[in-house]
Amino acid sequence: MKLDVNLCNNLKSIRTRLGMSQQELANIAGVTRQSIGGVELGQYAPSVAMSLRLAKALGCQVEDLFWFEEDLPEVEAILAGSVPKQQRSRVSLARVGDQWIAYPLVGNDAFRIEMIPADGETLAVIYPDAGESVRVKELPSISKLPLASEVASNAEGEAQSQKGTNKVLVRLLDDIDKLHNTVVIAGCTPVLSLLARATERWHPQLRIHYRFAHSKAALHSLCKGEVHIAGMHLYDPKTGEHNIPFVREALTGKSAVLITLGVWEEGLLVPPGNPRGIKTVSDLVEFGATIVTHEAGSGGQMLLERKLQEEGVPFSTVKGFTHIVHSHQDVALSVVSGIADAGISTASIAAAFGLGFIPLHSARYDLVIIKKYLEEEPVKQFLSILGHQLVRSQLEILGGYDTSKIGEVVANIS
Repeated sequence: MKLDVNLCNNLKSIRTRLGMSQQELANIAGVTRQSIGGVELGQYAPSVAMSLRLAKALGCQVEDLFWFEEDLPEVEAILAGSVPKQQRSRVSLARVGDQWIAYPLVGNDAFRIEMIPADGETLAVIYPDAGESVRVKELPSISKLPLASEVASNAEGEAQSQKGTNKVLVRLLDDIDKLHNTVVIAGCTPVLSLLARATERWHPQLRIHYRFAHSKAALHSLCKGEVHIAGMHLYDPKTGEHNIPFVREALTGKSAVLITLGVWEEGLLVPPGNPRGIKTVSDLVEFGATIVTHEAGSGGQMLLERKLQEEGVPFSTVKGFTHIVHSHQDVALSVVSGIADAGISTASIAAAFGLGFIPLHSARYDLVIIKKYLEEEPVKQFLSILGHQLVRSQLEILGGYDTSKIGEVVANIS
């Protein structure tokens, strides 16, 4: 039968997953091996009878094997971040409040340890025009990208036309019901990814989408409606409080709760045995040590700046003060590799990398949640796991965490 160009098939992946050769499948289904090869290569569409035989032989539904490309549903979503403007992009999707949010899987955001499967692909950018009308600009697939010369000639006009929009049209690549059952968390502690895996084990139908962001950036994402939960560990020396003053200032007109995850030890990571004998941040200058720092707005950077001020050490006298990394793991790797002699992180990170640790501050790590999200079932499921022994055990074995008050509401912000 002549191939329908819109017909897609999953035959080869299902067959190979079951460990079957083309000949073995052909024998079970009562067709020729050449027919199997032709269908897998997309050279022609199988008949109804052949489709039913293949599905029966593979123990699946016909719809699992064959589908029309245009049958994939599409949704409008708000883009949380930036993507290449000239091509379609892989995204993760979640429903936050009353809108879909698309999270670009670009750069480091495309990976945990393994590459993250996409939930969808951006098809077009949606521009609001005057009045109630909208303009939709379709994006080419990666295989149909314009030449470099064409991109250069259109760059200025394209840049102007794309200002002021962050709405995209996304073609779904996964079951929309699964996407609805997603909780999105922004934060900087690696414990959040550990917590996400533990929660998914307890609630197999629940998805936890973890977005890396330092404390102020995570709070900003929460305010913009991009995430359900923001993780924070900021200290206000004026009030002596953790997190609450920052949330009050940022969440104008919104109500939220702060639920504690635990208290962790923050301080300086140093090489094993602390060969330079560093004890305080002022020693960094005295011994000529090089430090690596976090981004502005992060809890680690604010702690370093506060300690330098307390000890009367000018920022400019610290070597490497402008050497900025973006995660606690990167701080540890910088010390391990010898790029830096010290860096601000936590006791649990020091233990994980076999590094020395000089404690400077005990910080409370809170989860900030907009109150209306507390009624959503995925968020309820996530919060229900906080007090479980599975979670406590995982945090306790890391070291450097006090989990005695995990799951407690420490503040209500109105």
